[in-house]
Amino acid sequence: MDFAMNVLDTAAVLFVWVLGLALLALAVLFAIDRMQTADAVRRNYPVVGRFRHLFTKLGEFFRQYFFAMDREELPFNRAQRDWVERASKGEGNTLPFGSTRNISVPGTPLFVNAAFPHLDSADASTEPMVIGAGARVPYAAPSFFNISGMSYGSISKPAVQALSRGAAQAGIWMNTGEGGLSEYHLEGGCDVVFQIGTAKYGVRTEDGALDEDKLRDVAAHDNVRMFEIKLAQGAKPGKGGILPAAKVTDEIAKVRGIEKGTDSISPNRHPEIDSPASLLDFVNRVRDITGKPVGVKLVVGSARGVAPLFDEIVAQGPDRAPDFITVDGGEGGTGAAPMPLMDLVGLTIREALPIVVGLRNRAGLKDRIRIIASAKMMVPGDVAWALATGADFCVSARGFMFSLGCIQALRCNRNTCPTGITTHNERFQKGLVPKVKKDRVAQFARQLVKEVEMIAHSVGVSEPRRLRPEHVRVVQENGTSVAMDRLHDVQLD
Repeated sequence: MDFAMNVLDTAAVLFVWVLGLALLALAVLFAIDRMQTADAVRRNYPVVGRFRHLFTKLGEFFRQYFFAMDREELPFNRAQRDWVERASKGEGNTLPFGSTRNISVPGTPLFVNAAFPHLDSADASTEPMVIGAGARVPYAAPSFFNISGMSYGSISKPAVQALSRGAAQAGIWMNTGEGGLSEYHLEGGCDVVFQIGTAKYGVRTEDGALDEDKLRDVAAHDNVRMFEIKLAQGAKPGKGGILPAAKVTDEIAKVRGIEKGTDSISPNRHPEIDSPASLLDFVNRVRDITGKPVGVKLVVGSARGVAPLFDEIVAQGPDRAPDFITVDGGEGGTGAAPMPLMDLVGLTIREALPIVVGLRNRAGLKDRIRIIASAKMMVPGDVAWALATGADFCVSARGFMFSLGCIQALRCNRNTCPTGITTHNERFQKGLVPKVKKDRVAQFARQLVKEVEMIAHSVGVSEPRRLRPEHVRVVQENGTSVAMDRLHDVQLD
């Protein structure tokens, strides 16, 4: 009996020790996760957040038995997200065994490698390209890859801070989105593109008209290099921006010039713009006030819908033209949008970009109007395709969100983003540390440019802007490919 009691006592003591050690280990892991700054998920969800990485790594070994989702998930698949993650961390981006991409899918672009590729060089990718040479203050843009519009409000304060600092570090521009200019856009010292949305946040009168004095104040900042008049964005053509009331804090209300705690819903178009002629009037009004390059952002519904703009530019003369046109595809992203518009309205960038480039070139405006490609431009192949098609620049929003640590939780409209990027809940924002994430932003931009250079060298040209339509072939229904310059009834070069 005594022996049995001694065994039970020993087992009880051992259990207490094991339990104590386990709790101690959990406490140590909790402290480590809460104090580290590299991973927002682990910082916001100590210990539990580690399982995400565990399951991701185990998936590499078990996916062959259960499923293969490397290229299947939407809107961005695992292969794309993994590429951005490795690029933003400065890790090696080589892969083993073979491509997981099905290159027989119709529409897949294939680059035409040269028999004698251009030798790799340590030189800079491209010379700066001037936008708005006729403006009082032209802009010599250093990089062909930049940050697309993400409003302060749609994304958080630490996200804006990290993007601003990272953009300055990488030498790229940052678009404010339609939510106005905050001190956080300026603090990093990067070049800024100020977007004027249909609600004219930050430069509006009380009744929503353009306030010219506020516009001059914004233009007075040296960092603000260009102005973009947003007619539409790809995720919701014909619908203005939507910011839920939970995201309209005191500070955001002040920046935008609206009331706190109410849904911020922009008009579905600029009331004073209802034709190509009135659009050019508005472009020139903003350019005259600011002295800086002014462009427009649009979504293409058809060539017939865009052609009248170029006809009007030709009729009025090239001096009246916008300095750039940003083409957003129907697959573009946003913080909140109605599903019918997100799913069904607007041409994809693959169809829209050749249309706009062709119309511009046919009108003889290639050296006057710069083309900026938007919509899912976040991996090297897509950017290289856009440059070959005729874009002068590419911009990405969601690519840079992934560089900040976005896990595609699809909670952007709920104010509960677990990585602190699209929420104004301070509990979640603590997971995103700008002084750490700025390096990820800069690394991502640099690595993407480097790998687009690699594609350019492979096809035999010295730098990415020398890519041309003849360097790309597009897979057809029968499995063979056709040169891209033969596919479009437009002048791409």
